[in-house]
Amino acid sequence: MSNSLFLVLLTTALINNVVLSQFLGICPFLGVSKNVKTAAGMSGAVIFVITIASAVSSLLYDYLLVRFDLTYLRTIVFIMVIAFLVQLVELFLKKAIPPLYQSLGVFLPLITTNCAVLGTALTNVQSGNDFITSVVSGIGTAVGFGIAIIIMAGVREKSETNDFPDSFRGTPAVLMTACLMSIAFYGFGMLA
Repeated sequence: MSNSLFLVLLTTALINNVVLSQFLGICPFLGVSKNVKTAAGMSGAVIFVITIASAVSSLLYDYLLVRFDLTYLRTIVFIMVIAFLVQLVELFLKKAIPPLYQSLGVFLPLITTNCAVLGTALTNVQSGNDFITSVVSGIGTAVGFGIAIIIMAGVREKSETNDFPDSFRGTPAVLMTACLMSIAFYGFGMLA
């Protein structure tokens, strides 16, 4: 059992990285990855939201929606759970870490519409994952998102002072970096 959970963790974090292989969560990935500290803050918020949303969504789906034949409501129920969790994170950051709250700006409430969060919850229930597997999958997905956004922020910080041709400055350089990161993460597929 522990080997299969480790494999789920490894697969969701590296091999099927939510950003670099499934292309979910691209908006915060590109928008918040200008600074490593901000990217780390965003990844912490996403780790909390995806992990708790995976757990709560699994419980609600198995014990409420399936039991009362309301599975057609899963998307709206999952979005409500995610929105509630994002509000908790937003309130916490606003009170406890105001500079991080300010630096995340509009991207913090946009976690609610981050398709990586909803995609993880939906994938867990569609795959028939039990509660523990759903939580481990959520953790792995969130950690994979964190790894990707922090690496991207580090590369963007280092390349800020590089002498790029004008046509490669800004967005083209960021997209090329994301492409190269995707190719690098594709290599983790050999581990499975």
